[in-house]
Amino acid sequence: MEDLKTHASVREMTREMSLPDPMDREGKPRRVGVEIELGGLPEQAVAEIVRAHLGGEIEHRAAHVLLVRKTRLGDLQIYLDTAYKEPGNAALEQALELGRGLIPVEIVTKPVEIAALEPLDALVDRLREEGAKGTEDQLFNGYGVHFNVSAVSLAARDIVPVVRAFALLEDWLRAALPIDITRRLLPFVSPYPRAFVDAVAREGADWTLEDLTRHYLEKTPTRNRALDLLPLLREADEARVVEALGKDAESVNARPAFHYRLPDSRIGEPGWSLLREWRRWCLVEQVAARPELLTHLSEAWIDYRDALTTLPGDWIRTVDEALSREFGTEAQV
Repeated sequence: MEDLKTHASVREMTREMSLPDPMDREGKPRRVGVEIELGGLPEQAVAEIVRAHLGGEIEHRAAHVLLVRKTRLGDLQIYLDTAYKEPGNAALEQALELGRGLIPVEIVTKPVEIAALEPLDALVDRLREEGAKGTEDQLFNGYGVHFNVSAVSLAARDIVPVVRAFALLEDWLRAALPIDITRRLLPFVSPYPRAFVDAVAREGADWTLEDLTRHYLEKTPTRNRALDLLPLLREADEARVVEALGKDAESVNARPAFHYRLPDSRIGEPGWSLLREWRRWCLVEQVAARPELLTHLSEAWIDYRDALTTLPGDWIRTVDEALSREFGTEAQV
């Protein structure tokens, strides 16, 4: 099939796409925590750029761990990959110096209001101007961006449709804006297994939250997915998730948020935008808010999987056509 990257509609992106439900069930604005990985600058320089752009005070917490306190967006953490944050470990320090060019600096926000993504996007531009690099800079720079998007509620009606939408859109999202080869080879953002997508398509419309949790823990009990549901499921059902994961549960912090980790961090690439990546997530939720579209995609997936002669590109084309009919060119990412 024709590469989706060549479509004018893909390049235009979801210019005005927003969350269909910007408020939670308690009437409070939904929030998003953001994690941005980057190279090209040491953590101290990143902290100083953050302070210059957003205000605040720099506090050194540990070796390679800084906090910029009281910025316009609250406190921002800046640190190297967590494997290298342990202070006083000579072996880790030596590994750090040998591999610093491959170890990302991370900027992590607390959950902020959606409007805060605009000044964060401007911060990305400032970091690029100062020499920040992303996954596009070197072959092995598998840097990413994570959005921790607060759920509307912990009810099935607010969670299951979003999971259904993402599972059915994931192949198309990966084709529309392909992720870097290094991130594809690493396990951290592996796609959902076909068995889980099959279950979503065939049964998901009637799932309770307990059904979703059971299927997820049976078919994909790992954090290494582009949409990591384990923190959200642990928030909703602590005992079941801990029992299923055993010792692996130690790596899962409960929080009432979707952990969306598909996007590359292309911070050094002119024109790359944090907001553009955010609008890809908004598209997922827009699809989730359209029951008829979800039903159509689910039925189309079942037909695709049951057919004897199909290619992967056939499903991507099916999704592309369905989204074009529903949203027009402005919805394409």
